[in-house]
Amino acid sequence: MTRAREGSILLNDQQALIDAINQTMPFGKYAGRKLLQLPEPYLVWFHGKGFPEGKLGQQLALMYEVKLNGLEAMLQPLLKS
Repeated sequence: MTRAREGSILLNDQQALIDAINQTMPFGKYAGRKLLQLPEPYLVWFHGKGFPEGKLGQQLALMYEVKLNGLEAMLQPLLKS
């Protein structure tokens, strides 16, 4: 893999993380909240029951991993109002 390609993948991953952090939950008890602001027990529940299909499910799974690994505080500055 070329150096330019590695950089491109890294930038895409960073953008995907920023997009996930700032995605608004479209349904349920926490509709309207940013995914990063969802309570950990809610994400654990999804993890046990199964995340939704598609992009939202991938983003919720990513937020589960963020919270599981204690990275929430580090990502707070990336939240957009």
